[in-house]
Amino acid sequence: MSLRRTGLILALAAGLTGPLAAWGQATDPVSTARRAAQMLDQAGMALQDAESASDRVAALTQTIRAYEEGLVALREGLRRAAIREQAIQLELDARSEEVARLLGVLISMQRAPETLLLLHPAGPVGTARSGMLLTEITPALQARAEALRATLEEVALLRGLQQDAEQTLRDGLAGVQDARTDLSQAISDRTDLPRRFAADPDRLRHLLQGSDTLESFASGLMEMDQGEQLPPIAGFDAAKGTLPLPVQGVVLRRMGEADAAGIRRPGLVIATPPLALVTTPTPATIRYRGPLLDYGNVMILEPSGNTLLVLAGLEQVYGDVGQVLPAGAPVGLMGGADPNVAAFLSDATEGGGTVRSETLYIELRQDSIPVDPAKWFSVRKEESR
Repeated sequence: MSLRRTGLILALAAGLTGPLAAWGQATDPVSTARRAAQMLDQAGMALQDAESASDRVAALTQTIRAYEEGLVALREGLRRAAIREQAIQLELDARSEEVARLLGVLISMQRAPETLLLLHPAGPVGTARSGMLLTEITPALQARAEALRATLEEVALLRGLQQDAEQTLRDGLAGVQDARTDLSQAISDRTDLPRRFAADPDRLRHLLQGSDTLESFASGLMEMDQGEQLPPIAGFDAAKGTLPLPVQGVVLRRMGEADAAGIRRPGLVIATPPLALVTTPTPATIRYRGPLLDYGNVMILEPSGNTLLVLAGLEQVYGDVGQVLPAGAPVGLMGGADPNVAAFLSDATEGGGTVRSETLYIELRQDSIPVDPAKWFSVRKEESR
């Protein structure tokens, strides 16, 4: 082995330990996607169990949330897999000459007898030096070759993962749709919810006709005589800062922040996936459900005697005015439609992340005055991408 070739092998052994090796320390997209597949499988089993559950509404609500979380995790896993495969490929392309030389050296060493590699034109002393260098180089060279082999195997694994995700995704989308349908039926069949008061359709209709803003409608609701009521729901103020968002999503705009048209609203705007399930974050009474002005379908809840929680922009709303809902009870679905399998996979592998095409508006009013909902909810701002 010549000293020139020895130096080349040492350089290759050192040079191939950079960014490629660092990828092994990053978050594992394969584990993320496999965990998502397990979540979807478990949601499918929960859907079967919900048929015989004593509280089908609660069981189906949990099942839909499990499906939603699994689909988001699957999309994220595929997105990471696509990004990682692309980064590895770019790194390999940038080091293609070094990789080719490494492969050439490995092939020549494999074909040549060891005794021949130790021969040196300088005689016995050169042969001895060459042998000592070869002894030192071989372990490092083998380690670099193993790292390269592992990288190539990882690329193949990432591609296989994306191919295998299709059936998992198909089953997940079908399962969550079945669960939504079953939930709607279970809510229609439900008769065990307590009522704080009986609805007065005439008064609600007059209030709707006489209200030109959400503020005037909410204020009118607070002033309406509810008749004989059950004891007030307690615990809302004590939960300040800890309530979960009523829908899976992220905050696009906080109270008072202007949108693209310069409009400022006294509430939160949440970006959500299509058909996301909306639940009440705390025990509450339904004060109103249905269309309102230009807000789409609106659900107005009363978590305490002087407080109204407004959820606007739903496609479907569940329940009846006057019903008392427990925390986590479903109150509706967002609009939109689930993407087909091809669109889901294409969006995820092209780095689109989670699609949040719908928006839910959340307003909190105490004594008819809007207050910042973020002080009650555990929220985070949408990260820039």
